[in-house]
Formats: sequence, structure tokens, C-alpha cells
Amino acid sequence: MISLRSILYSVTVFCCLFDESFSFNPKRTKQFNLSHTPTRWYNGGATWYGSPDGCGSEGGSCGYGDLVSKPPWNSMVTAVGPSLYQSGKECGACYEVKCTKHKSCSGKPVKVVVTDSCPGCVSESAHFDLSGKAFSAMALPGQCQELRNAGKLEVRFARVACHYPGNTIAFHVDQGSSAYYFAVVIEYEEGDGDVASVQLKDSKGIDKWCDMQQSWGAVWKLDAGGSPLKPPLSIKVTSQYSRQTLLAENVIPTNWQPGCSYRSAVKHL
Repeated sequence: MISLRSILYSVTVFCCLFDESFSFNPKRTKQFNLSHTPTRWYNGGATWYGSPDGCGSEGGSCGYGDLVSKPPWNSMVTAVGPSLYQSGKECGACYEVKCTKHKSCSGKPVKVVVTDSCPGCVSESAHFDLSGKAFSAMALPGQCQELRNAGKLEVRFARVACHYPGNTIAFHVDQGSSAYYFAVVIEYEEGDGDVASVQLKDSKGIDKWCDMQQSWGAVWKLDAGGSPLKPPLSIKVTSQYSRQTLLAENVIPTNWQPGCSYRSAVKHL
């Protein structure tokens, strides 16, 4: 006979699995493939910064520079607290955020990309410091100012796949790069959007991949030491969320220049 204790335990586990109001835990919520539509909503907080219709800060701590205000992001970006920023590993991740409790909330979600950090945003388990444009986009028509005046909101959020139609992953070469020191900013990564590790291979050796180090945000670097890199260069990117690896073969050409961006189709490994 099943004991009362067993029944209560089963009910408790069931409730924990399906209660959408529990605190967000990045390690607990991972799944193998992200969906372009939200599959699970969590509670969090939201504020906004910068100009009312702007991108928050130009570039932010992820290192994307003025790309944050240009297509395809168009200032629909956010800074996040430490629980989501993960020391910059979550730069490029995409979320949908919505508010429902303020009278000026539309209840419709807006999609944003993580481009900055908010170290002091720790009052909730997950916090979004949205650009003025993204925060205003959650409002009912004609009530953007009223919503912004609220300052801080309770929100619901969901992790979603990033999708950039007409764009391929890009590698922006840092101005200080040379044959002996190479650094890139990884931009417009489809799917997970985030980065856990990066490897680079030059044309000197077959299948000799070197681990790059995270410099800061979405910037990854490699110190080649006394042996100069020989282009073309191939890059492998492994995501933080699903650990999926993308290969951009020979993406950095023989005539590469510091400060330039190079795009590539990718293979999923």
C-alpha cells in the first residue's frame, strides 16, 4: 500500500516541476534546444536606463560597440544582473520580457538581446535593466511615458532562441590584433546566442585547435607567443546553453585587417 508520505512527496515534486513562479536558476532551466517561442516563463524585475527611446548605453560591457543601435538589434537590448550575465558568458543571449501588473502594461512580450551588465541589479533572482526603447515597447499604445515613470516593474521573462534572418555569424577583429595576438568580438550567433568557449586554428597545422581566452564580455583572445598565426583562420564557437558547437571554416582571410568584420556560414558539429 502506498503511504501518505509517498503521496505527499510525489505531489510536492510534481508541483515543483510545473510551478512557473519559482525563482530563476540558469543551471536548472537548461534544455537541449531553445525554441523561438517561449516555453517557460519566470518571474523577475525590470528597470530602464539611457534615453527614453535609446539603446541604454552605446556598446555596453559585452563589447558590441555601436552595433546595439543598428539592425538587427535596433536598440532592443538589455543589461542584466549577475545571475544572468554570468561574467559575460551570456552576452548575445535572447529573452522575451513582458509586464502585466502595471496599468500601462500591454502584456505583450518584447524580444531583447543581452549586451550589457548591471552589477547592482541583485534585488531579484533575475533582473533586466532594459534600454529605454525596449522598456517602452512593453507599454500600451500612447502610454510609454506612464510606464517609464513607474521606474521599476515586476516582469515575466523567458529564454528564447536568437534569430537573425539575412545575417550570418560575424567576427569583428579587435584593433589591437596582429599575427602574434588575435582578438575577436563574436556577433549575431543564431540559436543560443551565448558563448562558453572559443577555439582557433590557423593554416599551419591540420586539426591543431588552440583555446582562446575570454578577454571581457563577448571578446575572445589568443596570444600566439613567438609563433605567428598563419591565415586563413578557422574558429569554433561552443554555446553556454546547449553546448552546441559551430564551425566557421577559414572565416578570417589571408588579407585580414584589424577593425574589420568577417562573416561566415557555419557547420553544426
